[in-house]
Amino acid sequence: MTRKDTFLKRLGQTSPFPFLIDVDYAEGIYIYDKAGKAYMDMISGVSVTNIGHRHPKVIAALKKQLDKHLHVMVYGEFIQDSENEFAEKLTAILPESLNCVYAVNSGTEANEAALKLAKRITGRTELISFRGSYHGSTHGSMSVSGNEVKKQAFRPLLPDVQFLQHNSINDLDRITEKTAGVIIETIQGDAGVRVPSFEFLQALRKRCNETGAQLIFDEVQVGFGRTGRNFAFEHYTIVPDILTLGKALGGGMSFGAFVSSYDKMKLLSFDPILGHITTFGGHPMNCAAAAAALDVLVTEVDMNEVERLGYLLETIISKSDEIKEVRRKGMLFAFDMVSADRVAKVVDRCLEKGLISFWFLSHPYSFRLSPPLTITESEIRKAGQIILEAIKETE
Repeated sequence: MTRKDTFLKRLGQTSPFPFLIDVDYAEGIYIYDKAGKAYMDMISGVSVTNIGHRHPKVIAALKKQLDKHLHVMVYGEFIQDSENEFAEKLTAILPESLNCVYAVNSGTEANEAALKLAKRITGRTELISFRGSYHGSTHGSMSVSGNEVKKQAFRPLLPDVQFLQHNSINDLDRITEKTAGVIIETIQGDAGVRVPSFEFLQALRKRCNETGAQLIFDEVQVGFGRTGRNFAFEHYTIVPDILTLGKALGGGMSFGAFVSSYDKMKLLSFDPILGHITTFGGHPMNCAAAAAALDVLVTEVDMNEVERLGYLLETIISKSDEIKEVRRKGMLFAFDMVSADRVAKVVDRCLEKGLISFWFLSHPYSFRLSPPLTITESEIRKAGQIILEAIKETE
């Protein structure tokens, strides 16, 4: 079999149209294929490599941990240096009420566990989410995701789930004393970068306070500096009861976490014990990478530059008359075009020209960008020019 045949026939596929870049290595903002062609990774592996590929601090941390040990025990039993270091560094940049971290394998597992924690805290069963939301593809996280097309083949899903209109203050009255938790992407990603109003999230926090419902912010995609703040909720001067993280948190390794207060988190340890359990969550290699990535975020990523360069890229690409609308927060972008077919042609042409862009599952007439936060101004200008050329060449 060829390498392509092995990929297509021996590995489970997610769609009929994979990009099929034959990866050799990656460095900084570039991925290189086996033929030596360089691709600007302007989506960061879908908001994962926020600090670029193979950041030296992450590589050094992985090598150091590799010389010590790999997996030694299921999560929660042994004291391990890398887990402790990760927890200390993460909680150091979070509000005091978010002082206890549970490390898991992915963002979707973090959301699954957060829903369980909300039920355990409140003793209630109702969960509330929002139309347009995406929280993962396992049964629980899919149950609170808004894309019905992606869900219908897998029903029945979790019962007692309601969906409210995103950014509608009037809908918040449907949160009641029966509600265990309200889960929301602080900024909706898969729906095409839908940024809620300041007033809406303030009203949501107030309503959860009134009813005792636990407010869960899903920042798997929009956390870790992506929006020009360490965490997107910082734009809104409110704090969730539970925070979920993933993607970029691992510095390129598979990782996720959910965060709450110690008093709430300890409820998962009794009645019943092992309220959440994970074999490989908090893996020492992944925690070492995450701790190093957090260090990079704090010491090397200039949030003012994230906003400045994000605005610059928006300005360059918006010069095209084919861009109907732009939605952006920091370096998370959605560029609307007239149709999904038009977007697909531009994305394909960008790939031919050595630039990786992408689309949104639930909003196919936008192309998405989420470049590494470490990108330079000259690289931003180069990327913007390539995209403009791709738009013009596919008219």
